Amino acid sequence: MEYKELKELMIRNRSYRRFDESKKIDACQLEKLVELCVYCASGRNMQPLKYRTVLSEDECGQVFPLLGWAGYLTEWHGPAEGERPVAYIVQCLDRNLTDNPMCDDGIQLEALTLGAVSLGLGACIIKSFNANKISEVLSLEPGLVPRHVIALGVPAEEVVIEDMKDGDIRYWRSEDGIHHVSNPRVLPTFLVMTAGLKGFL
Repeated sequence: MEYKELKELMIRNRSYRRFDESKKIDACQLEKLVELCVYCASGRNMQPLKYRTVLSEDECGQVFPLLGWAGYLTEWHGPAEGERPVAYIVQCLDRNLTDNPMCDDGIQLEALTLGAVSLGLGACIIKSFNANKISEVLSLEPGLVPRHVIALGVPAEEVVIEDMKDGDIRYWRSEDGIHHVSNPRVLPTFLVMTAGLKGFL
């Protein structure tokens, strides 16, 4: 893969919160996404993260009300019927192995969401959820603790990246339903001290 192709995939890898519920995902697609995590780097090579896929309408219906959506959109309480995720992947820490996943969770989340984009899907990483209830409704084994929920589906919204204004990091949604994401897109924001870097971006 060329750098430009990877960059384009990264740009397309946005948080999608509204989906076309009529377009389903199959188990094979979920397995492909989880398989990507096998090839990710792992601190101490411990591989302490496990994944529970959620695909049936019944389980999706039980998981949905346990999730929090879009903290900056205070008057929006999540996607309406017909726009809800059609599948989820629940990332769990196996505390039988360790209480500290190092940076494995973030690495694997990026692999999962990039993989979703490559399959024509959209994803949203959710950290705000009722972990105890998730464990209960999905009958997770003892020692498996949910860390993140990845909502999945075919996107039913447009997400655009815009230059950040006045340091405002908040995303917002315009009246036409487009989701706007502020991004500095200025390399010095990320580079603390680098000499001789030229021609970037």
